[in-house]
Amino acid sequence: MKVIIVDDEKRARVSLHYLISEFLPEVEIVAECDGIPNAVKSIHKHKPDLVFLDIEMPGHSGLEILDFFDEKDLNFGIIFTTAYQEYAVKAFKLSAVDYLLKPINTQELIEAVKRFQKLNSQKIKILNENLGRISTEEKKIGIPLNNGIELINPSEIIYIKGEGAYSEVHLCDGKKILASKNLKMFEESLAENSDFIRVHKSYMVNFKHLVSINKSNGGAIVVSNNMEIPYNTESYDLILEKINLIRK
Repeated sequence: MKVIIVDDEKRARVSLHYLISEFLPEVEIVAECDGIPNAVKSIHKHKPDLVFLDIEMPGHSGLEILDFFDEKDLNFGIIFTTAYQEYAVKAFKLSAVDYLLKPINTQELIEAVKRFQKLNSQKIKILNENLGRISTEEKKIGIPLNNGIELINPSEIIYIKGEGAYSEVHLCDGKKILASKNLKMFEESLAENSDFIRVHKSYMVNFKHLVSINKSNGGAIVVSNNMEIPYNTESYDLILEKINLIRK
């Protein structure tokens, strides 16, 4: 974990540097700064995970540091250091992870860093979960009709049957849409959706609606509306890869 120490007092910087080096070996001090201008440059250069920031400094208060960054660049945590307890409330309003009163107590320093590490890992976990939701969020597809465009969720599609230059889109509610697009165009439009498999030259199915596989009489896939759809060898192998097959 990379950190930067910002304090106008050299003695305070030396003291904090010693405590971090001695008791937090997993922490790397990448820069020490004597004021906000130098701190802003160092943060842009080193991209630290955490900044120890003195509040009372000549020229600029440590509380002003966020004024120097765009929201997209605020990817570091802050632990304020101060000799004045009155600044604690302001520090937390600025979403600081923590604040430490000078002279800094070793145990309080260790606990503050541990709290930051825990909070940071939770933030990453939440971010990943949110990104996962975004990436799996359904994007509607538009099916051109004679009088407009019908918007549907891919999950509503059971299967699509190609009929030359046209395609039949069969939905969960029993509705069938005749689209003036061939099956190849649907295959390209749904290429990023791993649930859709081209199982035959004339059929594309939604894996989530697959019910069973019948290997007799040439073989057929049974989907949720009880339709039997022929499949080829390549698609059969793809289906087997997507299921948890109980073997003997």
